[in-house]
Amino acid sequence: MASRRHGRRVGPLLAVVMGFPLLTGLVPTQATAAPQGGAAAAPGEDAGTGSRSAAVSITEIDPTVPGEDDTVVLRGTVTNKGGSPIVDGSVDARRGVPLPGRTAIDESLARTGWDQAADGEIVRGHGQDIGTIDPGMSRTFSLEVPVSELALGADGVYQLAVGLTGQREDARWDQVLGMGRTVLPWQPAGGGVDGPATRLTVLWPLISTTHLTAQTGADEEQTPAFQDDTLLTEISPGGRLDQLVTLGADLPVTWVVDPDLLASVDAMTEEYQVYEGDELVNGQDQDVARAWLAKLQEAVRGNEVVALPFGDPDLASLAHHGKDVPGALGQLATATETAGMTVETILNEPPTTDFAWPVEGAIDPSIVSVATSAGAHHVIARSDSLRPGDSLSYTPGAVRPIGGGTTALVADARLSTLFEGDMSRTKDASLAQQQLLAQTYAIARQDAPAERDLLLAPQRMPTADQARAMAQAVTALRDEGGWIDFAQLSETAAAEPDPAANQRVPDADAYPQDLREQEMPTSAFQSMRETQRTLDDFQVILTQDDRVVTPFGNAIRREMSTSWRGLAADAAEYRTAVQDGLVALTERVHLIQKSEITLSGRSATIPVTVQNNLVQDVEGLTLHLKSSRTLGLEVSDPQEIVVSGGHSQSVKFSADARANGITFLEAQLYTADGKPFGEPMHFRADVTSITSAVMMVIAGGLLLVVLAGIRMYTQRKRAARQGAEPGEKADALVGERASDTGGDTHGTPSGSERLDPDE
Repeated sequence: MASRRHGRRVGPLLAVVMGFPLLTGLVPTQATAAPQGGAAAAPGEDAGTGSRSAAVSITEIDPTVPGEDDTVVLRGTVTNKGGSPIVDGSVDARRGVPLPGRTAIDESLARTGWDQAADGEIVRGHGQDIGTIDPGMSRTFSLEVPVSELALGADGVYQLAVGLTGQREDARWDQVLGMGRTVLPWQPAGGGVDGPATRLTVLWPLISTTHLTAQTGADEEQTPAFQDDTLLTEISPGGRLDQLVTLGADLPVTWVVDPDLLASVDAMTEEYQVYEGDELVNGQDQDVARAWLAKLQEAVRGNEVVALPFGDPDLASLAHHGKDVPGALGQLATATETAGMTVETILNEPPTTDFAWPVEGAIDPSIVSVATSAGAHHVIARSDSLRPGDSLSYTPGAVRPIGGGTTALVADARLSTLFEGDMSRTKDASLAQQQLLAQTYAIARQDAPAERDLLLAPQRMPTADQARAMAQAVTALRDEGGWIDFAQLSETAAAEPDPAANQRVPDADAYPQDLREQEMPTSAFQSMRETQRTLDDFQVILTQDDRVVTPFGNAIRREMSTSWRGLAADAAEYRTAVQDGLVALTERVHLIQKSEITLSGRSATIPVTVQNNLVQDVEGLTLHLKSSRTLGLEVSDPQEIVVSGGHSQSVKFSADARANGITFLEAQLYTADGKPFGEPMHFRADVTSITSAVMMVIAGGLLLVVLAGIRMYTQRKRAARQGAEPGEKADALVGERASDTGGDTHGTPSGSERLDPDE
């Protein structure tokens, strides 16, 4: 079979002799040969044609780091990407091609198509016939190639390629139809890494989206309510979070945990409810939650746990849009304070809260300032943000002092992004594993001035497939990568920095635009502030304020979560639900609306009722009643009230009516600090009957006032006469007597009555 396959390769020569067209790429020419690391396809060659007619995928390589006497097993698939059937195809391994550094590794794996100079010679005698492959169809292969046949030389990283050679029905001559590549660390006996050790810290994130609502106070037990069942799916056997715990338990990693996730699962261990549409139903999976927490407690025992601020706040959004909104930075501080206590209580392991992790490790001065405002001294960045500098010929360590007592721990971008994308495909998972081995080996072989501590910070919420691929790669590196030691994050943070590495935080305009477009707007932080103000005004009247402050405070911090990126509409809906839920809770303490009342006397009593539908008492409230006609109807002073949970209380105000007519009254509750609480209640009072007796009393009172005024006037006039001069007094006396005799002192008495002279 092999002799027939190899004999077929004289086809191109026969084609030339007989006048058939020569396959471009089998004999490289100036026009068709691709440069090293450049485009592999010939000019004008599209996917599905020429050397890109088929996709060759290497799904497994065993062993991942072979020895000199090993046989390398290469398994994979060949898929026809063209429009014509592939016939008489065969798959062969290619000899190893040395890759002198990390850039060469990247360039090798980025190439498509075939490059004769860059892809090595065929390893004869170890191929496999693949037969006919119809368009869109695939075939599997399994090659066993002795290491001695791969022509591996000195220790280092090598490209290992597998190619498909055959014919197409519409082009019946032998040609290279596809090429797949992987990388292979090679450490022959007596070879290996000399010099300083290289250590690697791998972060293992245990983070999820927001699941708990802020709902509380509906019952005495304070049953938590979940938005849906997605958290249960994640922690159930085989779920994403279950896989992360199971896989991470056997790995040399540092756990990075969002305390909100732990608090949410812990809430599921007792009675809880779940929304199914608009209806709340009782949750039934407490055992699943308990089992997951127990498994996590066992997995982290004795390992380092880093607690992010509660809810995993979006530091970049806060720095760019929220820090100037009053109270926003205070929420971050509270989230940090809450984190350590939450994690230690649930996991029984004391965490560290000294690390901040902005999205994708992208930083600028404002992000660093916000990240450290809550007490963190280390910021996890990434090398595509804090670049090492063009002057370095090696990969520097992670530790970078950036001023103000703050250290940036710079994760290697190549290593950290290896496990993104669809890792459900075995070819991608296998390639990511080989890249981790090859990249770390290439770093370890570099001529660097000192020991280096590297950092791998993957995506925040890896899928189950991504977690499995990452675990598989870390396991292979631990078991076969003798050039790497593993370290905890705190050990990396304590390492000596490389003075030649870049320590300059990039300017704000260097922040990635695609990340900036995902950030929460300023209006989101203003909405959070409004909810916090509502909460502050509400808690002062509660006798058990923790029943409300804790769930709603945590909900506000969940509104700041990094997980809302790319979900602006969902984030806005959650904020609205939190605010509306809190307002609805405050409205359970309210004034009962009164209908119009009639007052038929001078004095009356006006009752006003306060209803408390909470399950706790309220206090510190004062009820005010005001009249729109203060001269026509006076009411008594405000009254302090205390209302038991689930009860109402009527408060009676005395009223004095002074005039008939319509009066409008307003009742309003106030808190102890003088702020109105709830909506005012308005009603109308009709003073319809002031009685005749009352009217006589009022008239008599007015008459007395008039008479008193006359008397005072007379007294003042008499006092003025008594204070006059003596002559004036005599004249006044004569005048007074003249007045008494009719004005004539010597005449006869007037009238019919006359005086007798003898008398």
